[in-house]
Amino acid sequence: MNKYLLPLLLLFAACSNDSDPIADKSSFTKIYDSNKFSASFYPIDVKQTPDGGFLILGGRRLETIPGSEDDFPGTYVMKTDEFGAFVSDNEIGTDLVNPVGLLESNGKYYFFGMNAANTQTNLVEMDADGKMNTPILIGNSYPSAAAQDGVNFILLNYDHGNKQSVLSIVTPAGQVSKTQSFSIGAGNDHIDDVIISHFLRTGKQIPFFVGKTTSGQYYFNGFYDYTLSLIFTDLNADDPQGEVHGYSDDGGLSMVLPVAGNQFAISRFNFGDNYVLPNTTLKTSGLSSSVNDDNLKGYSIPEIVPNAPVKIINTTIAAKEYLIYATNTRSRQIALLLYDKATGEFKGSHYLGFSNPFEVASVINTADGGLAVCGTTYVAGRFPRICLFKLSSEQLSKIIK
Repeated sequence: MNKYLLPLLLLFAACSNDSDPIADKSSFTKIYDSNKFSASFYPIDVKQTPDGGFLILGGRRLETIPGSEDDFPGTYVMKTDEFGAFVSDNEIGTDLVNPVGLLESNGKYYFFGMNAANTQTNLVEMDADGKMNTPILIGNSYPSAAAQDGVNFILLNYDHGNKQSVLSIVTPAGQVSKTQSFSIGAGNDHIDDVIISHFLRTGKQIPFFVGKTTSGQYYFNGFYDYTLSLIFTDLNADDPQGEVHGYSDDGGLSMVLPVAGNQFAISRFNFGDNYVLPNTTLKTSGLSSSVNDDNLKGYSIPEIVPNAPVKIINTTIAAKEYLIYATNTRSRQIALLLYDKATGEFKGSHYLGFSNPFEVASVINTADGGLAVCGTTYVAGRFPRICLFKLSSEQLSKIIK
């Protein structure tokens, strides 16, 4: 499929004969349009490749029969060069849907997808150009989130038949080395409907995520005991070691980043309101609440959309460590909020986007000390397209107050 940059974008980011190649690589804004005008594409995650370019995992709307299993989003992979220019893409067939995670191990790239016919999870290996090998069957249904665990991967599934959240460790060869299941609550049709509508993208998008603490505990954000909860586990016991519960699907944590020990940078939502806590303590054992605990109140951010998606990463600017929160504003821009990692003090903000609406999908550090932000924009306010912002280290330095 041919891709081309929007004409408006050429005013901002196109290369000319007298352009500076170094500057063009360190800072750019790209929107990737399609000659299929009514098609829909959205990004899930992005990785920088050894050649300085970017590999983007995304989803796409499938032209299928309404109500069929193929209503799940299809899989899309795109490669750019170091300047952000489109190189190639792959609209993967309708048999592999609902992709999650873009992971790296030993120079190869991986993601999890779902077989459209039986909802079983597959692991897909790619090279740095996005060329795929044959998918490997993993088992378990409905992949929900994935993250790195050294050379291995942490995978969260939703077991629709048994109504369970399932956390597993998966090797790049597709072997499941550890797994544990946690009940979402028997007979909870509401939560089941919420989860399925998340996968179909017909309802609210649930902030599923997984990870590992600095002390070695695994965690997932998913449904347990009738509510969206952050669950800590060693994957050896049926019951959680720790649970930070929310309120049904209306309140909970939207992102967590381990800092040190029981210290975390988090964001949470509660009936549409959003809060950030860049330096707080979470109980990784026992029961606590993200809705009622006074120490998890945080700072209200009224400028961002209700129940906002949030991404959090560590970054280093001028030899000092910061936390970057990336989220969506009510004015339909992507907000970058910077906090001092050691103190949690707010240090500055920066906004991305112009003309069209923009929404964040992923934010990563780049090899040159800058930042890449991948998101969705809407052409003519209607058709989702992938966008990529590259910020230089100098631009990041100017954000700090």
